[in-house]
Amino acid sequence: MLRLAYKILLLTLVASQPGLCQQPQKARKPLAPPTANPTKHPAGQGTRVIDPAAPPAFVLANPVLPGDFPDPSVTKIGDTYWASATSSNWGPVFPLLTSKNLTQWQLTGYVFPDKLPDWADYYFWAPEVTQEGNKTYVFYCAHKKGGNLAVGVASADRPEGPYRDHGPLVGQADGSIDAFPMRDENGKLYLIWKEDGNSVNQPTPIWAQPLNDDRTALTGEKTELFRNSVPWEGNLVEGVSVVRHDGYFYAFYAANGCCGHNCTYGAGVARAKKLLGPWEKDPANPLIKSSTAWRCPGHGTVTQGFDGRWFMLHHAYSGSSFENVGRQGVLSEFVWNTAGWPEFLPTDSKPTAINKAAAQPFADEFTSPTLALGWQWPVEDKPQFAVRSGQLHLTAHPDKGGAALGRSIYTATYTASTTLLAASTLPAGSTAGLAAIGDPNNTLALTVGGGKLQLWERREGKQRILAETNLPTSAANTLQLRVQVSEGNQYRFAYSADGKSWTNPLANNGAISGQFLPPWDRGVRVGLVAQGPGSVTAAFERFALDSRL
Repeated sequence: MLRLAYKILLLTLVASQPGLCQQPQKARKPLAPPTANPTKHPAGQGTRVIDPAAPPAFVLANPVLPGDFPDPSVTKIGDTYWASATSSNWGPVFPLLTSKNLTQWQLTGYVFPDKLPDWADYYFWAPEVTQEGNKTYVFYCAHKKGGNLAVGVASADRPEGPYRDHGPLVGQADGSIDAFPMRDENGKLYLIWKEDGNSVNQPTPIWAQPLNDDRTALTGEKTELFRNSVPWEGNLVEGVSVVRHDGYFYAFYAANGCCGHNCTYGAGVARAKKLLGPWEKDPANPLIKSSTAWRCPGHGTVTQGFDGRWFMLHHAYSGSSFENVGRQGVLSEFVWNTAGWPEFLPTDSKPTAINKAAAQPFADEFTSPTLALGWQWPVEDKPQFAVRSGQLHLTAHPDKGGAALGRSIYTATYTASTTLLAASTLPAGSTAGLAAIGDPNNTLALTVGGGKLQLWERREGKQRILAETNLPTSAANTLQLRVQVSEGNQYRFAYSADGKSWTNPLANNGAISGQFLPPWDRGVRVGLVAQGPGSVTAAFERFALDSRL
């Protein structure tokens, strides 16, 4: 029966991958069959023997969290897995996702859906979702107003919230990030975190300090567990996730450069008999490193499937879309070898096996009374908007590129479009339209205002017009705007009055490079923008996003 269940799951996952671009998909090479031949562990640390009677591993349809989901955390609550991830400078803060099988996830809400914690202003990083008793806790990092990075905590009576914030727990001078709660061998509760020394060219110790049972304050003295000490770790270790197995505590951690085009991230593990050490690092580290399919993997949480198998949910850049999409959620399986160390299994974990949810065309007709889940905005400048009668009304903003609402992209090739209503009524000095947004200071957009169509870029806060033309009289009431993106950063904007005949505002019908758009720690969003005085409101009737591999 167990083998049959796995065959059904495998067939379901393979069948769920649509034929993108209307091309037949190549059959994916399955995992190697179970074998009794041992795999030697480096440095003579033992062998791993795969049980021939064990069910074959299912093909992981990575990314399981398609889109920009860095530093993912996962925990099992009852019969459901709950996950969250870094939202950085995009609101709402900290997505909440659920799954029954670790591979198919649904966005259900946010830890802080409307209001930011009173003490923090931006850089909302690395939430860690945990459950004990009837309480759900989210430990997280954020930039403290007037200070540096600090670790805070919020709690709720249900994993879906609402969450009550309890403020910061620790904020060292160099910054404190990546918190993880863990009980020691005697049941005493500790908070583990990283001191962000690399931000000031210093080492990065991993600390543990007693935490009260309410999770509202640290007590006692802190103890260093380990720090970056071997060459592959570069200038940092971070993102620690601890599990206890067969008498050892195992700290899975990330090291080296996390983000951007020159990232060098990887994942390793250390272990200790007691939580406060001494700790030893696996000589086989790094256990997960860059491949052609997935670049710079790391920073995640270890969990078990309902069948007892072990997985790590972590992030990595797709080799095809890289930083344009951002760091996506990847699921990697591992086993324990005879020396007691984890070994990650090879998988056919390629972006071509993209999660079904990412490949499905998305369209928002704005028929719900509230804005649909998945829309995001710059965390420091939440725009004013209203959804009514099948329209999104976005109030203009005069600064930082305007009021913006965006959605995460999934692939390097996609098309986004929207319908702008009453285009001719937007007065001079205001514009509204379709945009690709890296952050408020880096945007590409095609907008309408004052009877003109403008294609413009905003680069490092400086805005310039790339092309301009008069608004066609046929588009005075309804104007469709479109952007077609290829290779992750080649943008072709166009407009149409009827949705059939499209015009590129550039004289040569060419593409614009958007290589400057992705911030160091985030992927690009595509969506809607409205610039100008707050007395102006733009009305949009539809937004669509169609992803392709």
